[in-house]
Amino acid sequence: MNDADAPYHAHVYYMPAQRDQADALRLRLIAMKPSGEMPGLLFVGQLRDGKAGPHPISQFEFHYLKHALPAVLEILEGSGLTALVHPLTDDDLADHTTLATWIGDPIELDLSTLDPPGQNKGVPRFGKTDF
Repeated sequence: MNDADAPYHAHVYYMPAQRDQADALRLRLIAMKPSGEMPGLLFVGQLRDGKAGPHPISQFEFHYLKHALPAVLEILEGSGLTALVHPLTDDDLADHTTLATWIGDPIELDLSTLDPPGQNKGVPRFGKTDF
């Protein structure tokens, strides 16, 4: 796999009062997939109200290839929501910490739920499913 096709995730966080805003963004992303407006967008997950994995508040995730990163950052920066953008490697902890980029105020993640280095349960589900 070349670097432009490297797998990436984004997690978009929302508080209860922002749920409609998050869902509007999610639906916009879903519409981009078949239209080709964002080449490299592979999967958009469901709104997950409450804690899921290392994410202590409500969020949804979407998967894309690295070459879509500039478009992803532009959309997320304009959304007004907090987001975590990260590559998907065999080091789940690094993906969510040292390799990650925050848009908005960072949220303290529950790092105890992450896979140990050399493992990442997100890799087999990339482009297919969320939590």
